[in-house]
Amino acid sequence: MNRQFRFAAALSAITIVVVVTCGCAASGKVSGGEVEAKLHEDRVVVSVDGKLFTCYKFAGSQKYPYFWPVNGPASGESITTETSEPYPHHHSLFFGCDRVNGGNYWQESNERGQIVSSGPKIIKGSGDRVVFSDTCLWRKPGDEPIIRDLRRIVVTAPSEDLRLIDFQISLEPLTDILILKTNHALFSARVVSELSVKSGGTLINAEGKTAEKGTWGVASPWCDYSGTRAGVTEGIAILQHPGNRWFPSKWFTRDYGFFSPTPMYWLDGDRLQLPKGQILTLRYRVVVHAGDTETAKIADIFRQYSQIESN
Repeated sequence: MNRQFRFAAALSAITIVVVVTCGCAASGKVSGGEVEAKLHEDRVVVSVDGKLFTCYKFAGSQKYPYFWPVNGPASGESITTETSEPYPHHHSLFFGCDRVNGGNYWQESNERGQIVSSGPKIIKGSGDRVVFSDTCLWRKPGDEPIIRDLRRIVVTAPSEDLRLIDFQISLEPLTDILILKTNHALFSARVVSELSVKSGGTLINAEGKTAEKGTWGVASPWCDYSGTRAGVTEGIAILQHPGNRWFPSKWFTRDYGFFSPTPMYWLDGDRLQLPKGQILTLRYRVVVHAGDTETAKIADIFRQYSQIESN
């Protein structure tokens, strides 16, 4: 059995549990929305009850694949920004990393590194959920890839006020990997400026600490960013699965709208070594919600998510 087959087989076994979705008493509704995913040339388009929710964009010219828009269930407008100052390389909802074997898989441009999609595959295209996967190669132009990642994405709409993105990524080093201390790392989101703390929004973690001052460098299972725009309150939370290495990771947060659970700024010895062939799997749940953190019952959603077992 070759290594690539073992990698795919192991991931399949791991990800079966991801399709269990939150029953979510958050809105009092039992039935959820009809979700549909369609594969286009450079994106997977996901709709809920016929309305656009998000796109997984994977064009070969991009630095890395990312989700945009990520539309709020109440406003129908994106809660995240595709690009915005002061850091235009923050593309909405994404996974990347800087300082990997001397390369940069985070900031523009592509010369020092790029995460290239091989083309997503839709596993389940409609119903109470959609499921699709993507295999990506981390490489510099003209060089052999250094990491292969396999990601599995499950999107559900448990109620009219909630949208869930379950994101799992398994990274397989194709050579020995050295990642140096960096704040530019792993799963991240950038909200629109209107919802940021600087504009009157709220960033809060599981312990009730708020804003950049209270959440930066603090280990917590989840953080939620919410605010009011044109009279509509909405937000987005990132939940870490308890089975993740480093759980609960510390958070890198900014009042202008960025937040990310990342261990890479607080590594022992300021470095992380991943030997060739040693697969690292990380799982996250993104909760896109109407109302604020309490209204959306983010703590309850995390408790339900944490009960999903991982290998």
